[in-house]
Amino acid sequence: MSLYVIFTAYRRQTEMEKNKMANIERIGVSLESDLLTVFDKFIADKSYKNRSEAIRDLIREHLSKQKIEHKKTPAIGAVFLVYDHHTAHISTVFKKLQHNKPIKTISCIHVYIDKHNCLEVLLLRGLACDINKVGEKMISLRGVKHGYINLVATADGRG
Repeated sequence: MSLYVIFTAYRRQTEMEKNKMANIERIGVSLESDLLTVFDKFIADKSYKNRSEAIRDLIREHLSKQKIEHKKTPAIGAVFLVYDHHTAHISTVFKKLQHNKPIKTISCIHVYIDKHNCLEVLLLRGLACDINKVGEKMISLRGVKHGYINLVATADGRG
């Protein structure tokens, strides 16, 4: 590979980085020193390269959660369930709820935790209200020991 090709590739990468940075605006944030200390520990624990990346992620997360509060928002949801697999017909009810028309099951992971308990993780696509409804029905079933629903608004609005 010639030096010219390497230099050209480097120059293109640098130009792309400049274009990406052109859309970024610089702001200032004032924080109490103890809050900044805790935030810096958070940044280190999460392996962020700098404060800006951490602040951007926190803002995106907050905006996504706020968008999800609007129940008709298209979303992808993960429903986590730990249940006693000896409970009669629980798997059948799970399958029936997954085939609910307003939502689409993207994926399902089933793990045997021990001889009595299973972990089921369902990835669902649809409106936030429909995903919540199905997830809450599953969590409320007899035999389910732990349940959690996590929703993320879809950027493309497809749900």
